[in-house]
This record gives sequence, C-alpha cells and structure tokens, in this order.
Amino acid sequence: MLYISGQISRKGGQPAYVGRLGDNISDEDGVQAARLAALGILAQIAAATGDRLERVARIVRLGVFVASTPEFNRQSAIANGASDLMVQVFGDAGRHARAAVGVASLPAGVAVEVEAVVSLKQS
Repeated sequence: MLYISGQISRKGGQPAYVGRLGDNISDEDGVQAARLAALGILAQIAAATGDRLERVARIVRLGVFVASTPEFNRQSAIANGASDLMVQVFGDAGRHARAAVGVASLPAGVAVEVEAVVSLKQS
C-alpha cells in the first residue's frame, strides 16, 4: 500500500487556483484544480515506483478537500476532476472509493487538495 499525503494544485511549481469555490473560483476551475492536484498524486506514484505506473494494482481511495464557502454544496462535482483522471490513466484499476469534503481553507490558499491510498503490485 502506498499512502500519498495531500497534493495541491500547482502550475509551473506555484500554487494554482487560489481561493474558494462559491466565492472567486468557478466550478470549472475547481474541476481543473482537482485535476492538477491529481497530477501531483501521479507524480508521487511515479516517484515511489521508479516511474513504473504499471505497478498500480488499484487506486483504493481518494480524499478530495475543497476550500469552499459554507453555502457551496457541489464538492463531489469538483472531486470528479481528480477521479476522472485516475480512470483515464488506470482504466478500471483507477476506480476508487472517495471522500469529497468542504473545508474553510487549504495550504497556500489553494481551492483543492487531494490525498490517495494506492495498492501496488509486487515488483
């Protein structure tokens, strides 16, 4: 099992999509922020496996944290940006359990953070 701590959305090494859903970040940008954070998950998997993504047996679980206003209630739609990427990359092995949680703030002020639990095949 590979446990990956929260990855935030980044572009060019800098925090991307700074703000909150329901405030200054649109749903479309939130989905993109989740996708970027999920790319960080893929980078961590690659680092842990020596760039051998074929070692992934299954994405077991994603935790998606969405910085949002108290009235915002579409966290699961935002989390689809991360979930859809895992299925695109790993096919059926990318299907996973997921939590999509609204929070008051995230590191560096970003709108989305994603953590993961990944089952690896023996090397």
